[in-house]
Amino acid sequence: MEMENCTVVSEFILLGIPNTKGLETILFVTFLSFYLCTLLGNLLIFSAILADPRLHTPMYFFLCNLSILDLGFSSISTPKFLANLWAKSRTISLGGCMSQVFFYHFLGSTECLLFTVMAYDRYVAICHPLRYLLIMNRRVCALLAAGTWITSSFHATILTSLTFTLPYCGSNVVDYFFCDIFPVIKLACADTYIVETVTFTNTGMVPTTCFLLILASYVRIAASVVRLRSAEQGLKAVSTCASHLTVVCFFFGPCALLYTQPSLSKVLATPIQIFCDVVTPMLNPVVYTLRNKEVKAAFRRMKGG
Repeated sequence: MEMENCTVVSEFILLGIPNTKGLETILFVTFLSFYLCTLLGNLLIFSAILADPRLHTPMYFFLCNLSILDLGFSSISTPKFLANLWAKSRTISLGGCMSQVFFYHFLGSTECLLFTVMAYDRYVAICHPLRYLLIMNRRVCALLAAGTWITSSFHATILTSLTFTLPYCGSNVVDYFFCDIFPVIKLACADTYIVETVTFTNTGMVPTTCFLLILASYVRIAASVVRLRSAEQGLKAVSTCASHLTVVCFFFGPCALLYTQPSLSKVLATPIQIFCDVVTPMLNPVVYTLRNKEVKAAFRRMKGG
């Protein structure tokens, strides 16, 4: 079919979650509950850190960034999905679809890089405690945080530009519950080899590099903890890393499955994707609150003050 005879796509139709026909009300209540808990949890952590001078340290500065990321990440697809369930409309504009692709990869990449920075922060705190505040001064923390956001914006801009410079002139039905690169480029009426190659390379290289750097940080941390003479000091060092290690597992586990196994069946891929998009942003503040005495104390001071 010749391009000039094609109607250019101006909106897409999101098919939603497979095999859930008739479950719209249950899905709406479930997703809304998760979303509200995510907003509440992350806003509470953000407010507690801002309000309490005792938490104005590098670790909590990066945790503030993580809360902002989780607020944004959970808002990429959930509000639109809820609106579609409520209004029983599955359409999304071309601009809305582009926004979902951009912010999904922008915030996902930023979170990946931020976890790496947080691992480095724990490495400096445990392996070089006397020089910690000298190394992780305000300027360094600001540069590291800004670097994660700026680098990710380039990463997301490249992927989004490649995806939407392709011509879309046939079907506009996206076989998914939000716009991501691979479900969208299936609809392109042109060769998608370059987009697929760049996407696989970028979305594979960034998490793999970050994971290896995090692993290297924790190998050094483990070696330092083993050398500590006091068991109490060792337990304290481990407890400061436990929350970070937990959220890293929540993030990298599903990522590894989704992007190393692109042919993963929808039966498995969709629940994993929902866990990444909806559940993980809610669990992060829970993990940091349950395992962190300083954050709990800050909440108590907020309640009392």
